Formats: sequence, C-alpha cells, structure tokens
Amino acid sequence: MKLMTKQIEELFLKQGYTGDKKAEDIKIVCKYFNPMSSSTWYCYEYDPEDRIFMAYVDLFGPDSGCCESGSVSLDELESYRSKFDTTIERDLHFEPFETTLTELIAGARP
Repeated sequence: MKLMTKQIEELFLKQGYTGDKKAEDIKIVCKYFNPMSSSTWYCYEYDPEDRIFMAYVDLFGPDSGCCESGSVSLDELESYRSKFDTTIERDLHFEPFETTLTELIAGARP
C-alpha cells in the first residue's frame, strides 16, 4: 500500500503550515497505523521536500497517557517491517479534515 499519494499531498497543501494555528484550527489530514500494535499517527502537516510529517502520535493506545505531537519521517514509516513482515498502513476509511487536533488531545480516536 502506498502511504503517500498525490491526492493526499494535495490535501496537505490545502491545510498548509500549521505552526501558527491553534489546535482547534488544525485538521487531521490522514491516519497511519501499525496493524500489529496500537501505534497510530494522525498527520496534519507534511513537507514533501524532506518527507516529514507533523503528527499527533499515539504509540500505546489512548489510555496510556503516552501521546505527543511531533515530527515523523515518511521514509521511516515506509521502511518499517514487524517480525511478522507487516508494514505500516494507511487508514483507507479515515475522513480527512473531520477531526481536529483538539479533539484528539481530548481523547477522540477516529
């Protein structure tokens, strides 16, 4: 599965730079997940030159208290292989721009 498509890149362009926006104004563009764990990346900004996302990352599930916003490398997501040879996947049912960063911080998990 391709993690990045031209259509997704266009959605990130539509969102634009988020560094000067409030969390309630930042919309989640796409969602990636590890099918062998609870790790999830909710991406809201993308730099195509460096292939780096800004994302809200939930590595251990919403009740773990171990969620954070930060940068994520598309190259690293694409190169990941579990011991069962599974890869990171893109949630094909995720609806872009329907969830805000504020909602994720409050515990929503679309």
